[in-house]
Amino acid sequence: MAKAILALHNMPPLGLEQLEEQFELIRLWQEKDPDQMIKDRANDIVAIVSSYNRGVSAKMIEALPNLEIISTFGVGYDNIDVRAATGRGVVVTNTPDLLTADTADTALALLLAVSRRVVEGDAYVRVGKWLNGPLPLGTSLGGKTAGIVGLGRIGQAIADRVSAFDVSVAYHGRHEKDVPYRFYPQLEEMARDVDYLILSCAGGPETQHIVNENVLRALGPHGFLVNVARGSVVDQDALLVALSNKNIAGAALDVYDNEPHVPEALFSMDNVVLLPHIGSATVETRAKMGQLVIDNILAHFNGEPLKTPVAA
Repeated sequence: MAKAILALHNMPPLGLEQLEEQFELIRLWQEKDPDQMIKDRANDIVAIVSSYNRGVSAKMIEALPNLEIISTFGVGYDNIDVRAATGRGVVVTNTPDLLTADTADTALALLLAVSRRVVEGDAYVRVGKWLNGPLPLGTSLGGKTAGIVGLGRIGQAIADRVSAFDVSVAYHGRHEKDVPYRFYPQLEEMARDVDYLILSCAGGPETQHIVNENVLRALGPHGFLVNVARGSVVDQDALLVALSNKNIAGAALDVYDNEPHVPEALFSMDNVVLLPHIGSATVETRAKMGQLVIDNILAHFNGEPLKTPVAA
């Protein structure tokens, strides 16, 4: 049996060519009929390389009888059926830690951009509106409070960064931690008390739409939402209503419910900042992530311990 690795999505600079010394590499995005390719090569595929926007379902796992490992390009694995993989004896790996700093930097960039109207100001200058008068005033960060949803590695890095701007920190999560920040067991209560609600939690069923109409109403007309987590964490319809009605001051988003499709209603709003899911999108970090994806695959087939296994 030829050993093949199925790469679901092109994520440069992934460096997948390193794997071609030992395996055949199937680049699914280049296939005219991807489904037929998977059927034709089902017995050959021993590994899958996935990413945040191309997951692995239980159906795909069951269709590949010799699959041994799924190595995902990203920290989140909510789009992989880990239970189905574990049931088949398939191991799953991800790329944690490497993207912590860049994602936290992105959250801070969004926070600054939406508060100080950076994107709007750029357009204001480019189209000549400055000649007609000054840009409307922004919002100061100093003295405000940020409520972080999910104080994991990325959440803690965000807390460190906003603290340098004289922003107080609170947090909500499944468990209270030994940190010098106020813990809120109830998200709605925290939203009521903060100026910025920053989302850095994991995706998946447990966090599906935890930011709903009630939470947005609690955040209020002077509060901003920043999301570098997953689009699924926010009830997108409720967010559109809250923004349209000015029930919240604004939103800065790197992730969406149905990427890369973004609600067109957001495009004309001057109280939002929109990024195309670039939390970890730097040359340095993506190269390190790609190498870890490859290192996990090679470690598995060389009989060595996995670098970053996902707990079942």
